[in-house]
Amino acid sequence: MVVLAHHIRVVFFPDLMEGALPQIEHIGLVGKTNVLTYVFDLWERAFHEIGEKDYPDVVREYYHVDATCMWMVKSPEWFDVLVTSNMFGDIITDLGAETQGGMGIAAGGNINPEGVSMFEPIGGSAPKYTGMNIINPLAAICSAAMMLETLGEVEAANAIENAVKDVTGTKLKSLSAGKMGYSTSEVGDLVAERV
Repeated sequence: MVVLAHHIRVVFFPDLMEGALPQIEHIGLVGKTNVLTYVFDLWERAFHEIGEKDYPDVVREYYHVDATCMWMVKSPEWFDVLVTSNMFGDIITDLGAETQGGMGIAAGGNINPEGVSMFEPIGGSAPKYTGMNIINPLAAICSAAMMLETLGEVEAANAIENAVKDVTGTKLKSLSAGKMGYSTSEVGDLVAERV
C-alpha cells in the first residue's frame, strides 16, 4: 500500500516506482515491529534489501503505525510515500482521506502494472445516499484522473485535477454530502465545464 499526499494507490510491485508514479525521494515503511515482530521483520528486511539494491537514491525510514496516524493528523506534509500492509493501509487511507477534506474527495487506485487496475472513490458507494443526488462526486472524478495519469494521459489527468481544484476553491461551500451548495450532478457539471 502506498499513500501519496494527494493520491492513494495500492502497489503490488516495487518497480512500479519507475514511470507510473511521480519521482519519489522519500519512502516510509509503516508497521508495528515492536508487537508484530515476525511479520514486520520480514517486511522491513525486504523493504531495505529492495531499496538498497534497486532504489539507492530513495531515502527509506520506518514508522510505527500508531505514530504515523498521529503525525498524519498533526503534520501530514512530513510524508511523501508510505508502504504498509493491507490492514494498516486500510486504516491509514481512511485517515488520509479525512485529513485531505473527507471521504468524498479521496480517490483510490489498485494498480497492477502487469494487468488490470481498478480505480474508485476511497469512501465506496455510500449506499445510504442512494437516489438523493447529494453525494460529493469528486472522489469518483479524481479516481478517473488517477486512471488517466496511470494510463499515460497526463494532460487529460491534469485538466481534470485543475478543474476540481477550481471547483473546490471557488464554488463549493463544503466537501460534505448535502452541504456542498450544489447537487451531485451539478458538481459534476461544474467540473465538466472546466475540463
